[in-house]
Amino acid sequence: MADHDLTGFTRSTFTHDGATRRVLRRGTGPAVIVLAEIPGITPKVLEFAERVAATGCTAVLPVLFGTPGRDPDPAAHGWARTGLTTASALWRVCVSREFTLLATGRSSRVVSWLRALAAAEHERCGGPGVGAVGMCLTGGFALAMASDERLVAPVLSQPSLPLAVTPGRAGRIDIDPRDLAIVRGRCERRELQVLGLRFRSDRLVPEDRFAFLRRELGDAFVAVELEDDAANPDAVLAPHSVLTEHLIDEPGQPTRQALDMVLDLFRTRLLGERPGAAG
Repeated sequence: MADHDLTGFTRSTFTHDGATRRVLRRGTGPAVIVLAEIPGITPKVLEFAERVAATGCTAVLPVLFGTPGRDPDPAAHGWARTGLTTASALWRVCVSREFTLLATGRSSRVVSWLRALAAAEHERCGGPGVGAVGMCLTGGFALAMASDERLVAPVLSQPSLPLAVTPGRAGRIDIDPRDLAIVRGRCERRELQVLGLRFRSDRLVPEDRFAFLRRELGDAFVAVELEDDAANPDAVLAPHSVLTEHLIDEPGQPTRQALDMVLDLFRTRLLGERPGAAG
């Protein structure tokens, strides 16, 4: 796959609390905030956003790090340049005070900015609320955003923070206790269904993390846990990115079924369609 030139996506900026970031947008209808994984908004993240837009929603992609549209596959730019691009995105995250990589019981500062973006997009796009998909380092952001009642469809795809360097961190997710209490209450009132995706062997998303989410959120947490042989074998890295790099986009494939579940959540919660109506 080559770099994506962002054709089909409009470009703007959003400012909150003194922080201005670029935003890509595609589609019409209720908003879904798409939070990219390292190294950024890749062509496959953009493909996912196109699928979201095709459901009748507006895909909204804030640029948190990296170069939008750049293909991370070494076949596109060579190993050296690909490694430099990934390292640059990681460095941006590591040195930023807006991202919490190791601490437990804390939402990253950038979540406040994302909640404000979601509120603005809800006002712009209308509908019953907003959806959000977090991937890898941003996976838990979608959960923390759900402490705002406007967020009605959160998806945690391979949520990787805090980094699971100790058992205590493996059994937690990056959310402030106050935010978690609000989300738990919303789940108890059946205002939310939280969808979580992971490959079983993924050390960045240990089993204990999903066990924690089951204990905290109860039946409102729906876990999709895939075996390694469900991952796209052509991907460069070990099984990790369920909706993007490791997706096998063919009917009947487990990763495609996971993607369909995500899109079905948006159709149900944001568009008022019956579960499974599209397919």
